[in-house]
Amino acid sequence: MVRQYSLCGSTADRGQYEVAVLREPVGRGGSRYVHDSLRPGARIGVGGPRNTFALEPAPGYLFVAGGIGITPLLPMIDHVERAGVPWRLLYGGRTRRAMAFLDRLARYGDRVRVVPQDECGLLDLDSALAGLPELGDGALVYGCGPEPLLTALEQRCAGLGDDALRVERFAAPEPDPGRAARDAAAGEFVLELARSGRTLVVEPGTSVLERLVENGIDVPRDCQEGICGSCQVRVLAGEPDHRDHILTTRQRRAGDTMMVCVSRCLGDRLVLDL
Repeated sequence: MVRQYSLCGSTADRGQYEVAVLREPVGRGGSRYVHDSLRPGARIGVGGPRNTFALEPAPGYLFVAGGIGITPLLPMIDHVERAGVPWRLLYGGRTRRAMAFLDRLARYGDRVRVVPQDECGLLDLDSALAGLPELGDGALVYGCGPEPLLTALEQRCAGLGDDALRVERFAAPEPDPGRAARDAAAGEFVLELARSGRTLVVEPGTSVLERLVENGIDVPRDCQEGICGSCQVRVLAGEPDHRDHILTTRQRRAGDTMMVCVSRCLGDRLVLDL
């Protein structure tokens, strides 16, 4: 059983990893194991850490959290607060009682707006984004939470320019209904592995990752939905067809890396650093 969780401790504390796990009764079993079976002194395997949701330099930040999506934002807030950079947090949840870390956030005063849905309704994204210029020209928006919130945030940030918004997802959004038909009509492409000198063919309906694994090439992988970043591979030649939910617009345009679990090739040849 392998699960990924956001580190939510202080960036100044390098002596331990801190995570917060919401118990999901109908989930895949990872959170139930953490809540029901783990006890102090238990040994677990730990990999990483890996950062696919990096805090980039900016004159100011608007953080938007939904539910347990507050976890990856906590270290960012801690860091920018110590650096003296302007920031605000809009934090929503179903009920106040269900919202984690309210005591930790209370010290920041009115820079944090807590919005329990049963008391205040849904997050007012429009008002929060209208105040973005007050945080400085070029301020960035960081969001994490359930898919409806992130979709709404993406729609409202579309006019802010490339890469003004950074999001981290817990699950991949619903696929484009026309994607399967386009994939079926697309042709195969050649996959060249520069370090091993091997050449493989990736047919329609087969992912790059599947073809690699079938041929005994071990690539780190976990979610296989393009949201965790574990299968990221460097691209040496060719144009990737990016289908992940991690890379920014700028990174996609550069075309020098890809998530092989979901992304494919826009041409007939792709060269990877494998």
